[in-house]
Amino acid sequence: MAMSVGGGGDEKPMSDINTTPLVDVMLVLLIIFLIAVPIAIQTIQKLKIPIFPSTESKDKVENLLLTVSTTDGAGRSAGDPGFEGASLGGECRVYFNNTTAVDTTELQDLAFKRLDSIVKRAGGAEAIKNNPEQIPQVHIRADQLAPWRCVAGVIYNVQVVGYPTVGFISNPVDPNG
Repeated sequence: MAMSVGGGGDEKPMSDINTTPLVDVMLVLLIIFLIAVPIAIQTIQKLKIPIFPSTESKDKVENLLLTVSTTDGAGRSAGDPGFEGASLGGECRVYFNNTTAVDTTELQDLAFKRLDSIVKRAGGAEAIKNNPEQIPQVHIRADQLAPWRCVAGVIYNVQVVGYPTVGFISNPVDPNG
């Protein structure tokens, strides 16, 4: 019987990279991203936003974005599969920061907490009054078919909470026609 104990002297360091763990990690990351990205990007896509000339706003992170729509003829909300567009006779739907559906009391609570934290961070009500640039605004993105009662209700609720400025988001006019 013969046995080699490595005494040949021709040994070189191994320079090949083991790619199996790298491929395993990449496949796991790919699967995670394929599952996580559609969940993370849950915005309301099927809104018909009015188109008219508008100017670019100087958005601040503190500005509050609200989306107003209604249910369709079958009672489905804008985020539901099969949504066919807002209906004039549908129930009002308000989305806080474009993702979270809220009712009137939740809208007031969330908007107040957000405004309160911004005012406290700025140093109180007097400090924020002295610097109007720090006062956050509410931007409403409403579907063309959303009834005015829905939009007016949102405006009323955010002004009751204390937001002094409310604006509307529109799609700009295409300069090429």
